[in-house]
Amino acid sequence: MALLDRVSTPRRPAGTPRGDQPGRPRRTRSLMARHERRERRWGAGPGGPGAEAPRPSRSLLVALLLATASVTTLDLAAGDSSPLDPVRGVLADTLGPAQSATTAVVRPFTAVGGWFESNGSLREEVATLEAENSALRSELNTSAYDRNRLAEYDGLTSVASDLGYSLVPSRVVGVGPAQSFSSTVTIDAGTDAGVQPDMTVVNNDGLVGRVLSAGRSTATVLLLVDPESTVGARVGDSMEMGFLSGRGVIGDEGRLDLELVDDSSVPARADSVVTWGSEGGAPYLAGIPVGRVTKVYSSLRETAQRAVIDPYVDFGALDLVGVVVPTGTRSDRGIIGADGEIEGGGR
Repeated sequence: MALLDRVSTPRRPAGTPRGDQPGRPRRTRSLMARHERRERRWGAGPGGPGAEAPRPSRSLLVALLLATASVTTLDLAAGDSSPLDPVRGVLADTLGPAQSATTAVVRPFTAVGGWFESNGSLREEVATLEAENSALRSELNTSAYDRNRLAEYDGLTSVASDLGYSLVPSRVVGVGPAQSFSSTVTIDAGTDAGVQPDMTVVNNDGLVGRVLSAGRSTATVLLLVDPESTVGARVGDSMEMGFLSGRGVIGDEGRLDLELVDDSSVPARADSVVTWGSEGGAPYLAGIPVGRVTKVYSSLRETAQRAVIDPYVDFGALDLVGVVVPTGTRSDRGIIGADGEIEGGGR
């Protein structure tokens, strides 16, 4: 019987799959079911990787929105003691260090723009401060010069008031010999300013010299210390007369020699010396301070008394001087009047 069954079972033709054999229908179905599962898992069919993700249901979205609104309302209603504070604390402890680290890493990059802006601003500020510093240094360097000129100008107004004569203010613009004289200066006032030869020249300290020659815009002044210069003088309270002559030295060593007319008169040290004055006030006015006596000695050969005079004027630092002119002189510049006030000039 078994032999008949084995014989009666038809053989599988060559090239025919096993699942197609009529005698195995259950195995074939099982293989087909397994193949469909693999297709659903790995294929592009429903549920596979290529399929669209399932959309959340509308009820789930509504539930999430309601939950969010409830938590927010609860947090606002609680005020300072919110039930969410512990959650916030935990999040702060967890995320705080990460945020700090991230900020430290990002800060150099985000601060680049601000660095350039602040750097440019600092450069402008430094440039402004340097300019202000330079201006202040310039003012400081010239402040002494300006103060000195102002003091000299104020001194000239006092001299004009004391003498009772008008002065043409001028500045020394050159120092040097003129003609055969060695101790001269050039001033920036000439005939257009009312300056003429043989006029007395003073500054705020005393007698400077006399005008030797004058052009339209400049004039040459023979200084008191020139060896060729001779000036009549009076000494101290006695008003003893004598003649002053220069030594040709300008500076601290510049001195004058005074020879008294009365050889019996002996001047005292520190006596003041003023000008004797010329006829008609030219070339020297009377009463202009000259200097003080520093030394007195006798000349046995000439049986005369001589004195050494230290001039009040510093001839090595002459700047602003005044030329004595008659009242009413017309000038191309302002004139210091006899009352110390400025009078407008102009031809």
